[in-house]
Amino acid sequence: MIEGRIYNFSAGPSILPEEVLLKAQKELLNCEGSGMSVLEMSHRSKVFDDIIKAAEANLRKVMEIPDNYKVLFLQGGASGVFASLPMNLGNKNKKADYIVSGNFSETAFKEAKKYLDAREAASTKDENFVRIPSQEELQLSPDADYVHICWNNTIFGTKFQYIPDTGDIPLVADMSSSILSEPVDVSKFGMIYAGVQKNMAPAGLAIVIVREDLIGNAMSITPKIWDYKLMADKDSMINTPPCFPIYFVKLVTEYILAQGGLAEMKRRNEEKAAILYDYLDSQDFYKAAAVKEDRSIMNVTFRTGDEELDKEFVKGQAAYGFSNLKGHRLVGGMRASIYNAMPKEGVAALVEYMKEFAKSHS
Repeated sequence: MIEGRIYNFSAGPSILPEEVLLKAQKELLNCEGSGMSVLEMSHRSKVFDDIIKAAEANLRKVMEIPDNYKVLFLQGGASGVFASLPMNLGNKNKKADYIVSGNFSETAFKEAKKYLDAREAASTKDENFVRIPSQEELQLSPDADYVHICWNNTIFGTKFQYIPDTGDIPLVADMSSSILSEPVDVSKFGMIYAGVQKNMAPAGLAIVIVREDLIGNAMSITPKIWDYKLMADKDSMINTPPCFPIYFVKLVTEYILAQGGLAEMKRRNEEKAAILYDYLDSQDFYKAAAVKEDRSIMNVTFRTGDEELDKEFVKGQAAYGFSNLKGHRLVGGMRASIYNAMPKEGVAALVEYMKEFAKSHS
């Protein structure tokens, strides 16, 4: 780790690979021989055109995206997609099913209600979202235009361990906090989208990966910058795109490919998560918040059971070179977000701090 850096466990905006940051630093004043920063250049320039095309090509390669899917770079983050999704995919029967497994899927559900008949197909809210609804619990509508899930729940530390069977109805997944952490069969989804600020880039960009046959029927109220067909036809260039985050997507995907791709990312992420979960399961001072079978390997939530002790734990993190271990206000306790760029050493160091704190407060 570079001197002066800390272990940043933020849920997002979050840690980025140091190699990527160093390359961006090196190119900040003169990006790819252009004599200017990517922050300054025209999005219509040859240099930036090469950057955005490389970002898409890299993403297609690393995720093995089929040719019949479009890749869009949109403004508004995942929250913008909460609105653009029903506008684009919900104009057939104007109905959609939402599987509510956490705060963001619930927010997406509420947003969709503004534009169509959105239905709650399952929810674990009455259990404080400590688990994912099972396939058997899903009450799906035969005439829904799509079914929506949040693949990984950043706040509650849970993740879908199965792909819901929705029959012929397109499955749409918000993968903001898990994208590029492991291989995913894109063909099993009608659409995948993600805010980039967890595993891919600085905040300010949403990536939409959508099957071609699902676009081209947007509601008349859809803003043109969120019309998937228009954006696909214009290569995400109807207006000035979020150039800096797109540049980082290019760099991060280059980094992942050089490291061995998503299979290697999964191996590393499972190894890191096991260090933390194995410790949590070996003692009784801390309690893991999510049920064991639905645990996320990106966001690990835990608590002591005593709010004052939790506050003291969070307060003491800085002395150990950590940051952002405070849990979300909806859950409390602690949360360690261990995205791709978090080194194994950071997780091991956190466990040592947890051991010391438990010993001194038992």
